[in-house]
Amino acid sequence: MANKRVAIIGAGPAGLMAAEVLSQYAYEIDVYEQKPSAARKFLMAGKTGLNISHAEPLAQFIERYDHVEWLRPWVEKWGAVWIQDWMKSLGIESYVGSSGRIFPVEMKAAPLLRAWLKRLAEQQVKFFYRHRCIDLQGTAVTLENQNNQNTETFTQQYDAVVLACGAVSWSQLGSDGAWLQWIDPSNIEPFQPSNAGVLHAWSSFMSDCFGEPLKRVHAWVDPSQIVQGDIVITHYGFESGVIYKLGRALREQQKQEQSLNLFLDLLPDVELSQLIKKLQAGKKQSLTNIWRKAGLDTAKINLIREIVDKALWNQPEIMAEQIKSLKIALDGFRPIEEAISCAGGIKQEALSESLNLKQISGVFCCGEMLDWDAPTGGYLLTACFATGRAAGEGVHSFLER
Repeated sequence: MANKRVAIIGAGPAGLMAAEVLSQYAYEIDVYEQKPSAARKFLMAGKTGLNISHAEPLAQFIERYDHVEWLRPWVEKWGAVWIQDWMKSLGIESYVGSSGRIFPVEMKAAPLLRAWLKRLAEQQVKFFYRHRCIDLQGTAVTLENQNNQNTETFTQQYDAVVLACGAVSWSQLGSDGAWLQWIDPSNIEPFQPSNAGVLHAWSSFMSDCFGEPLKRVHAWVDPSQIVQGDIVITHYGFESGVIYKLGRALREQQKQEQSLNLFLDLLPDVELSQLIKKLQAGKKQSLTNIWRKAGLDTAKINLIREIVDKALWNQPEIMAEQIKSLKIALDGFRPIEEAISCAGGIKQEALSESLNLKQISGVFCCGEMLDWDAPTGGYLLTACFATGRAAGEGVHSFLER
């Protein structure tokens, strides 16, 4: 009796993890990737140091995700500790940085990917690059082979299919959202940019500040969730990990209030009453000197001059409140094409507990295609790995029935 056949569409982290799970069994596994090589976004993420997971306590780690109860069993099973052990099995040592982020000792993604692909090939997983999936009818997959001078189109019937096609950011690396045509639109939460910069239209006065950081600020959308760190002023608005962490709250605010407002405490280490005294202390000095002595640097001073009405600048009590809670109206997010990741995707209710699409028996989904979101810091890759393994286990259970 011939072995059952599984197609995996997409050779990113989620698809490769599904392949790894299934390679333990006697299946024929074909991985199709439309790009000339595997895991291009993974490699791009690792160019400046591959942050693969985070070592914070699991209870805190899991709360970084939206749809937390959906992801919980998978992330608990295949979280940071499991990932470090898995890397070690590939000959890749890891370490925990001062921020709690986990990196390979070599920092780069390429050595890890090479070792991973080598092991999968040894386990008889077959890879087909420059093969673009153009149609899906049940578990029949229609592909374009772009390896030849003349594009060849063919259809293969499989016993199960894993879709690991990514979301819609960084489409030049393969995540172009072409798969959306195969899914009922009612099963899709519309994609939105996540871990992306936010927009604010500056006057020409601010041009000298582009690229400058607002150092050690507190930022919030809702005062119950304050994030601290540095925020970079850019030609289009703001960018930084602080902004990324507030992305979910900003999207929720936009959805409920049809507006976007960011609040900043520019001097979080100075109490309001102390700041008022500092602003009152130098009445014969220039405003710039007064503000500098209060603790503000050039970038923060320029931001205040840009945002706060000039008529208020000489009123210490009001200015202290502005410095401690500066409200900045935002105009939206950077284009989704530039976002590190996306919120939205295939809804939980459209999938079985094993990630089988309810509308297409035998077709499983994983990775960034699914409707979940997380900030940067290793959380994105961890969930891609975990949902890829969950889909692989789901396929095995399905084929064993």
